[in-house]
Amino acid sequence: MTYNPDLLKPEIRHREKQKNPDRPMGKKPEWIKVKAPQSKGYLETREIVKKMHLTTVCEEAGCPNIGECWTQKHATFMIMGEICTRACSFCNVATGKPDALNEMEPKKIGIAVREMGLKHVVITSVDRDDLRDSGAQHFVQTIKEIRDRCPDTTIEILPGDFRGKIEHIDTVIHARPDVFNHNLETVPRLYPTIRPGARYFRSLRLLQRVKEVDPSQFTKSGMMVGLGETREEVGQVMDDLRAADVDFITIGQYLQPTPKHAPVMHFWTPDEFKELEKMAKGKGFLMVSATPLTRSSYHAGDDFEKMRTARNERLAKMAAE
Repeated sequence: MTYNPDLLKPEIRHREKQKNPDRPMGKKPEWIKVKAPQSKGYLETREIVKKMHLTTVCEEAGCPNIGECWTQKHATFMIMGEICTRACSFCNVATGKPDALNEMEPKKIGIAVREMGLKHVVITSVDRDDLRDSGAQHFVQTIKEIRDRCPDTTIEILPGDFRGKIEHIDTVIHARPDVFNHNLETVPRLYPTIRPGARYFRSLRLLQRVKEVDPSQFTKSGMMVGLGETREEVGQVMDDLRAADVDFITIGQYLQPTPKHAPVMHFWTPDEFKELEKMAKGKGFLMVSATPLTRSSYHAGDDFEKMRTARNERLAKMAAE
């Protein structure tokens, strides 16, 4: 996850002052810059999140799209705490020993979704390798609480890899989220340095498993560019995702969170992103979002409707042939 440091919570922003001369922060190109949020809708969303004592990845990661999304009352809730058991070099979520799960959190999420009037909600989490089921039941309970209060709201989840345990993955699949999103994040060559706690083919297997258990569920995955990958490697990731029957791919520009994180090796231009979009569409994805500011849950609700329409059109075409 990448972000704008100016939007971080104060206690996290404090870390930005700890400079590391080995990884200087490069100047961002004009097409990356966004305005600071200040709309009425943004403030209303922030107040609901604060009142319910909820955590959002929008804040934790200082997402550059927070102003636009919160203005439209779109938010990505991050469950199971603010401390992750893994230490990916692209992510600024704190790493350490997490607190015990908050049993009231799923209910609070359900209430917040109702109060915000969300038509589509995204639920992500920190990695909880300390838990026996990696938090699978907590995801299930959160989905249930949202369904009970907002039966018409579509639900997208963005969990970790559950350490590859099929029984825990299946537990969440059976809760029937509308979209099962799991990000590959980068190309396999860069996993040892960028995503050392994860395994590329384990994540691919998770996405494949969703379709095996419930073909009706949409699957989605995202990756960042700018970490030193080649165009050919990005194309191979697309092929691997299509082989796993993934419906939707998101591709965005990696932005270095702090000097302690992996440096940006290249800023892909808007034209290069258009080329990636064209490549992905040619490989058969139902939906593609590839822009410098694209993030996993950016425009998630609108994209879900487009993806659903695209699948219906594809099925109708197949039936007519």
